[in-house]
Amino acid sequence: MPLTSRRLRAALLATASVTLVAATLPAPQPLGIGDRLFPHLGNPGYDVLSYDISLTYKGRNTEPFDAVTTIDARTTAPLERINLDFARGAVRSVEVNGLHADFATAGEDLVVETPSRLPAGMPVRITVRHTSDPSGDKANGGWVPTADGLAMANQADAAHRVFPGNDHPADKAFFTFRVTAPKNLTVVAGGLPGGKRDDGDTTTWTYRTEHPMATELAQVSIGRSAVLHRTGPRGLPVRDVVPAADRAKLEPWLKKTPAQLDWMEKQVGPYPFETYGLLVADTETGFELETQTLSLFERSLFTGTGYPEWYVDSVMVHELAHQWFGNSVSPRSWSDLWLNEGHATWYEARYAEEHAQKPMERRMREAYARSDTWRAAGGPPARPDVPTPDHKISLFRPVVYDGSALILYALREEIGEAAFDRLERTWVRVHRDGSATTRQFTELASRVARRDLTAFFDGWLYGTKTPPMPGHPDWRTEAPRSAAGGQGPARAPKPE
Repeated sequence: MPLTSRRLRAALLATASVTLVAATLPAPQPLGIGDRLFPHLGNPGYDVLSYDISLTYKGRNTEPFDAVTTIDARTTAPLERINLDFARGAVRSVEVNGLHADFATAGEDLVVETPSRLPAGMPVRITVRHTSDPSGDKANGGWVPTADGLAMANQADAAHRVFPGNDHPADKAFFTFRVTAPKNLTVVAGGLPGGKRDDGDTTTWTYRTEHPMATELAQVSIGRSAVLHRTGPRGLPVRDVVPAADRAKLEPWLKKTPAQLDWMEKQVGPYPFETYGLLVADTETGFELETQTLSLFERSLFTGTGYPEWYVDSVMVHELAHQWFGNSVSPRSWSDLWLNEGHATWYEARYAEEHAQKPMERRMREAYARSDTWRAAGGPPARPDVPTPDHKISLFRPVVYDGSALILYALREEIGEAAFDRLERTWVRVHRDGSATTRQFTELASRVARRDLTAFFDGWLYGTKTPPMPGHPDWRTEAPRSAAGGQGPARAPKPE
């Protein structure tokens, strides 16, 4: 039927409106918050308050499964588009504040056109119906297939391979996971259980965090698992998730956690979260990972014969220490990674010294000898070289492990043990549940020491050559030689 004049005018106005919007807004493009190491990670213009993520797992790792991610956020600038980090999933629909929203993809960003311009300071709810693909490769992170299901390994930039979001530790939020899986499987996620519901041959499990969390620290375990409970210091619930067939074999390791928690609390103060435990997964990743409240460990670390007991204990303490350093206090940028790994390595080494007669001074002297080589191979601890695009895990280099623990050793030698202890306790108390920078750490150290430590930190954090070690004028560095690249997230050095 031909258009009437009224319909024609309406159609022309509608066309003009669409043309105007298309002409005003630039083409969709990936954005970032300016992280030097991951330029397109994170997104400007909003602050995520919470994620509610629903996953429907059908028991197969060979095909994508259905998911719904609901993000509650607050705008920090006027927005006509919202960029979310997301890759490896198909987006079916997007709603903004309950209204249908158009979307496009650009690089590893999902670019959402808001139904109307959003002013700064406005609450916004974004609902994305999508798929989540468990068949990715372990080298790039995200879902990790196990012998009987799945787990997550999202560090440093892989959470957006699982769900859409603001995938940067500068923007922490509360999480709710609702996972539907076949009844013969057990689901556990970070945080505390919020109930489960049976429906035919499936069960839906709900978990919620009580503290904000960086996306890279999210964890969901799906498998034929046993969930073991015990009590930590001050009544803390300790929950371990292990392959059901291995519960007896793993018990000698798992029962160590309450005493390790007690030891860490004596070093830096109360454990910062609602629960803790180990997720022992039947998979080979080459690393362990400090996912919040439920650290990921390879089964072979505990069941293999290649590692002495003291070494396994120290790896357990390394991941535990991360709950304070890296999880409760997260890095504001990925160049602040040395604060995570340096501290976790520091407490790992101190534990080995106290419990296995592995002298800290000897380990630090060996690290000092190698430090120039590590700096030449990977950059200074607080200004690491950019990881290669095809092997982003190469960011996790020796210089951010023992090379960064060496800085803490030098700092303790410089300001004294009492001041160093005050600094550590103050750091995790003041920045609990937040993200913090290297500069904030160095400024706090100067205040605690009651003197300007700028020159000290400049050399140790940013120098291409390792400064002299305070109190040890006889320590020498070796001439730089080729050094191994990455060793994976949160993996202690292997014993020699």
